[in-house]
Amino acid sequence: MSEAGVGEVKASEIGELADQFLKACLKHKILAATAESCTGGLIIAAMTDIPGSSSMVDRGFITYSNDAKMELLGVSPVTLDAHGAVSAETAQEMAAGALARSHAGIALAVTGIAGPDGGSPDKPVGLVWFGLAMTGQRVVTEKRVFENRGRDYIRRQTVRHALEMGLKALAG
Repeated sequence: MSEAGVGEVKASEIGELADQFLKACLKHKILAATAESCTGGLIIAAMTDIPGSSSMVDRGFITYSNDAKMELLGVSPVTLDAHGAVSAETAQEMAAGALARSHAGIALAVTGIAGPDGGSPDKPVGLVWFGLAMTGQRVVTEKRVFENRGRDYIRRQTVRHALEMGLKALAG
């Protein structure tokens, strides 16, 4: 696997990661859910591209706006006001909300700035926060700042990393 910001992420690599992630879900007898902002559904799309995925995928929440994050996932307006949509706190609440509002045993959440605009010195284009929630475990968050090589590049790197996080969580 390439490191964040190094090399291109091919569709075949994402497809292979999605397949491995779903096989791990099947092994653990759990369903998967996603809560996606900057990827706009690319993670759930990668999963549902896999034949037979309906037995491992429950649902995907596309929560691009703050209103959607609050209404669909229960993200607190206080969290959004205090930390912003692109933050560890929001990613954590997105993952927890997706898990609580689904039949899944694992939920992957992403919120970030894919560009080309929207960045700031504190939150540059390429910043993505990841959240991972599993039944009976505390929510884990991770931060990545991907090289600004364009919107598509950042979104593909985000999909790759989210699936890798899910695989790592299910391997442990």
